[in-house]
Amino acid sequence: MIVWKVLLWIAVIALVLLVAIFVAIKLNPAFGGKLKGERLIRAQQSSNFRDGKFQNPVETEMQTDDMPFFKVMREFFFVKGDRVPDRPIPVVPLDAENFKEKPGRARITWLGHSTLIIEINHQRILVDPVFGKRVSPFSFLGTKAFDYSPTYSLKDLPPIDLVLISHDHYDHLDYEVIKQLKDSKVPFVTALGVGAHLEYWGVQADRITELDWWESYTFAGSVHLTAASARHFSGRGLTNRFSTLWASWIIDGGDEKLFFGADSGYYPGFKTIGEKFGPFDLVMLECGQYSRYWPLIHMAPEETYLAANELKAKALLPIHWGKYKLSIHPWKEPVERLLKAAGNDSVRIATPRIGERFQVSEPLPANRWWREI
Repeated sequence: MIVWKVLLWIAVIALVLLVAIFVAIKLNPAFGGKLKGERLIRAQQSSNFRDGKFQNPVETEMQTDDMPFFKVMREFFFVKGDRVPDRPIPVVPLDAENFKEKPGRARITWLGHSTLIIEINHQRILVDPVFGKRVSPFSFLGTKAFDYSPTYSLKDLPPIDLVLISHDHYDHLDYEVIKQLKDSKVPFVTALGVGAHLEYWGVQADRITELDWWESYTFAGSVHLTAASARHFSGRGLTNRFSTLWASWIIDGGDEKLFFGADSGYYPGFKTIGEKFGPFDLVMLECGQYSRYWPLIHMAPEETYLAANELKAKALLPIHWGKYKLSIHPWKEPVERLLKAAGNDSVRIATPRIGERFQVSEPLPANRWWREI
């Protein structure tokens, strides 16, 4: 009789926990919206949408069959060491004086991970703005950002003409940032379906442009944006993986052309993009958060260098590192492996301090700042 009572209490507690988790998810707006109506119809009509979900350009497994899940989780959550900086990263404060003029020549300001200010042909584009302390739907749970000195926020930025969102993962689409931007007039360009989140969070539909792969949008009559393929995935919840599209981006200002790779594993598409749209004055490619256990959805640094060459890049800015621990490699390892892979060609790799603004057509910043930390 006692055993049955204990089992009954365990069942009740488990049920209460499940209901609490369900309610927390349902009531938390950070999980985003769902595709419906015309947006859903358009997604279903995409050549990249099959069997109820968006597909990768080549067959892609999310992880290897031999991944030791609990070992990786233990290492991720409990092993620190060189996985995170042991003191705040000195970053360059954003100076409003530097942004008074909108330059014709392309300038880049990397704010850590994949957040960038891209200035091209007198337009200023904010890319994948994430300023939260955690990349998670909950403020008390999830990977914490590295300590910066100072820490950036949206109010530190210069006036923005357009926001570009690559895909809907938490380290690229920040609910708190969108809340702050929803009552502004700034337009958004993003991948097919991601507008469901933006509209759910209060952004007017007429400010949102969603593109399928190989579709284009011209902004202010001077900057041509084209969504290109990428080898990755999407989803903000437990059940909506692959429900929205992910994309890389070609940013053509006429005199200069840039490529923002967002998140992607290595695949033949880089060569295709390079042949069709290259050469590029600068490519911004992920260089971090890789693992041998998920080799198809994130590139190893050596693959980043190979992809840059196949894109016919004149210069490379490694991104997707320097702010969050989303894998189990040392935090400095990505850029060191990239420079080693480049060898004598490392002069083509930009390594600005976080927050440092540089002009693409001038000598690239090459300060090995991370070695000082």
